[in-house]
Amino acid sequence: MDPRIREHAEIIANHSVDLQEGDNVIIDAHPVAEDLVVALHEVLGEIGANPLTTSQRTGTRQRRAYLRAGDDEYETPAHELALIEETDVYIAIRASDNVTQTSDVDPETSAAYQQAHQPILEERLSTRWCLTQFPAPANAQLAEMSTEGYEEFVWDAVNKDWDEQRAHQANMVELMDPADEIRIKSGDTTDVTMSIDGNPTRNDYGEHNLPGGEVFTAPVPDSVEGEVLFDMPLYHQGREITDVYLEFEGGEVVSHSAAKNEDLLTEVLNTDDGARRLGELGIGMNRDIDQFTYNMLFDEKMGDTVHMAIGRAYDDTVGEGNEQNESAVHVDMIVDMSDDSLIEVDGEVVQRDGTFVFEDGFEQ
Repeated sequence: MDPRIREHAEIIANHSVDLQEGDNVIIDAHPVAEDLVVALHEVLGEIGANPLTTSQRTGTRQRRAYLRAGDDEYETPAHELALIEETDVYIAIRASDNVTQTSDVDPETSAAYQQAHQPILEERLSTRWCLTQFPAPANAQLAEMSTEGYEEFVWDAVNKDWDEQRAHQANMVELMDPADEIRIKSGDTTDVTMSIDGNPTRNDYGEHNLPGGEVFTAPVPDSVEGEVLFDMPLYHQGREITDVYLEFEGGEVVSHSAAKNEDLLTEVLNTDDGARRLGELGIGMNRDIDQFTYNMLFDEKMGDTVHMAIGRAYDDTVGEGNEQNESAVHVDMIVDMSDDSLIEVDGEVVQRDGTFVFEDGFEQ
């Protein structure tokens, strides 16, 4: 087995989820990621944990079949919820043999399914959980890379010194954590402000997301004002959405458009009331992720980017007494900040054209 796979498994177990003897562990993985699943089983066996492998979350082919045969009426499956309630650690491994497998599922059907599974999602988030990526050929193809080149890209971003990355990102946490207002400006198309007053800024250094490489918080839901052009594309429900434009007033999306698959964007925004408000602001800081790959787990961590998510805010980014945005969706979208852009924290520029104030080359 490629030693990088074994290293990946050890980072998941020892760094990301702090695996302990006796832990009940679900590994949710597509069959194409079998090598990483096997490596994880070796580590779990050494520690004395109890593994169960499923493809419930990542098995998109069977989900496609189920959703296309359904009637848009779904209830929370009690047996699946009970399984997660008995789980200590949940490890999801992204990998695919067809990244557009669910592209012909009706967006309304997917939204109804997500709403029914919201309690399961919330229960998963209460475990020690980790989401990571195995470099499968289909994901390499989507990134327009050779399989070998994509493997090097993934493991360079994953198998690294996470204590060093944490220290680098702590500089930005120190700027944002006590702040009241953030402004994001890029060219003539993005100028948005939001309050983060009282909401903690989190340092993602490869625990829940592997790779990590961002700092993130939740905007105060009704504080978001302005417009954003997300000029980097995303894949959602197996379809590409490009040039998403959102206009905010009083925290809510009052106007939207997309150059491609605008109907899918509309369905996402119509999922529930919280889907029209921001649940996350994230600043990418992982310099080992140096190219766009159509994979949000990596793309949102790029050092010259900012991402914002419509929908659910994570519990640990909402301060005591502040409102938490609730939704069945959490959809990240990215702004390129490498040119003609800035981030302001309480009126002070802390990033210009992708370079942070604490990095060499910053110009005030």
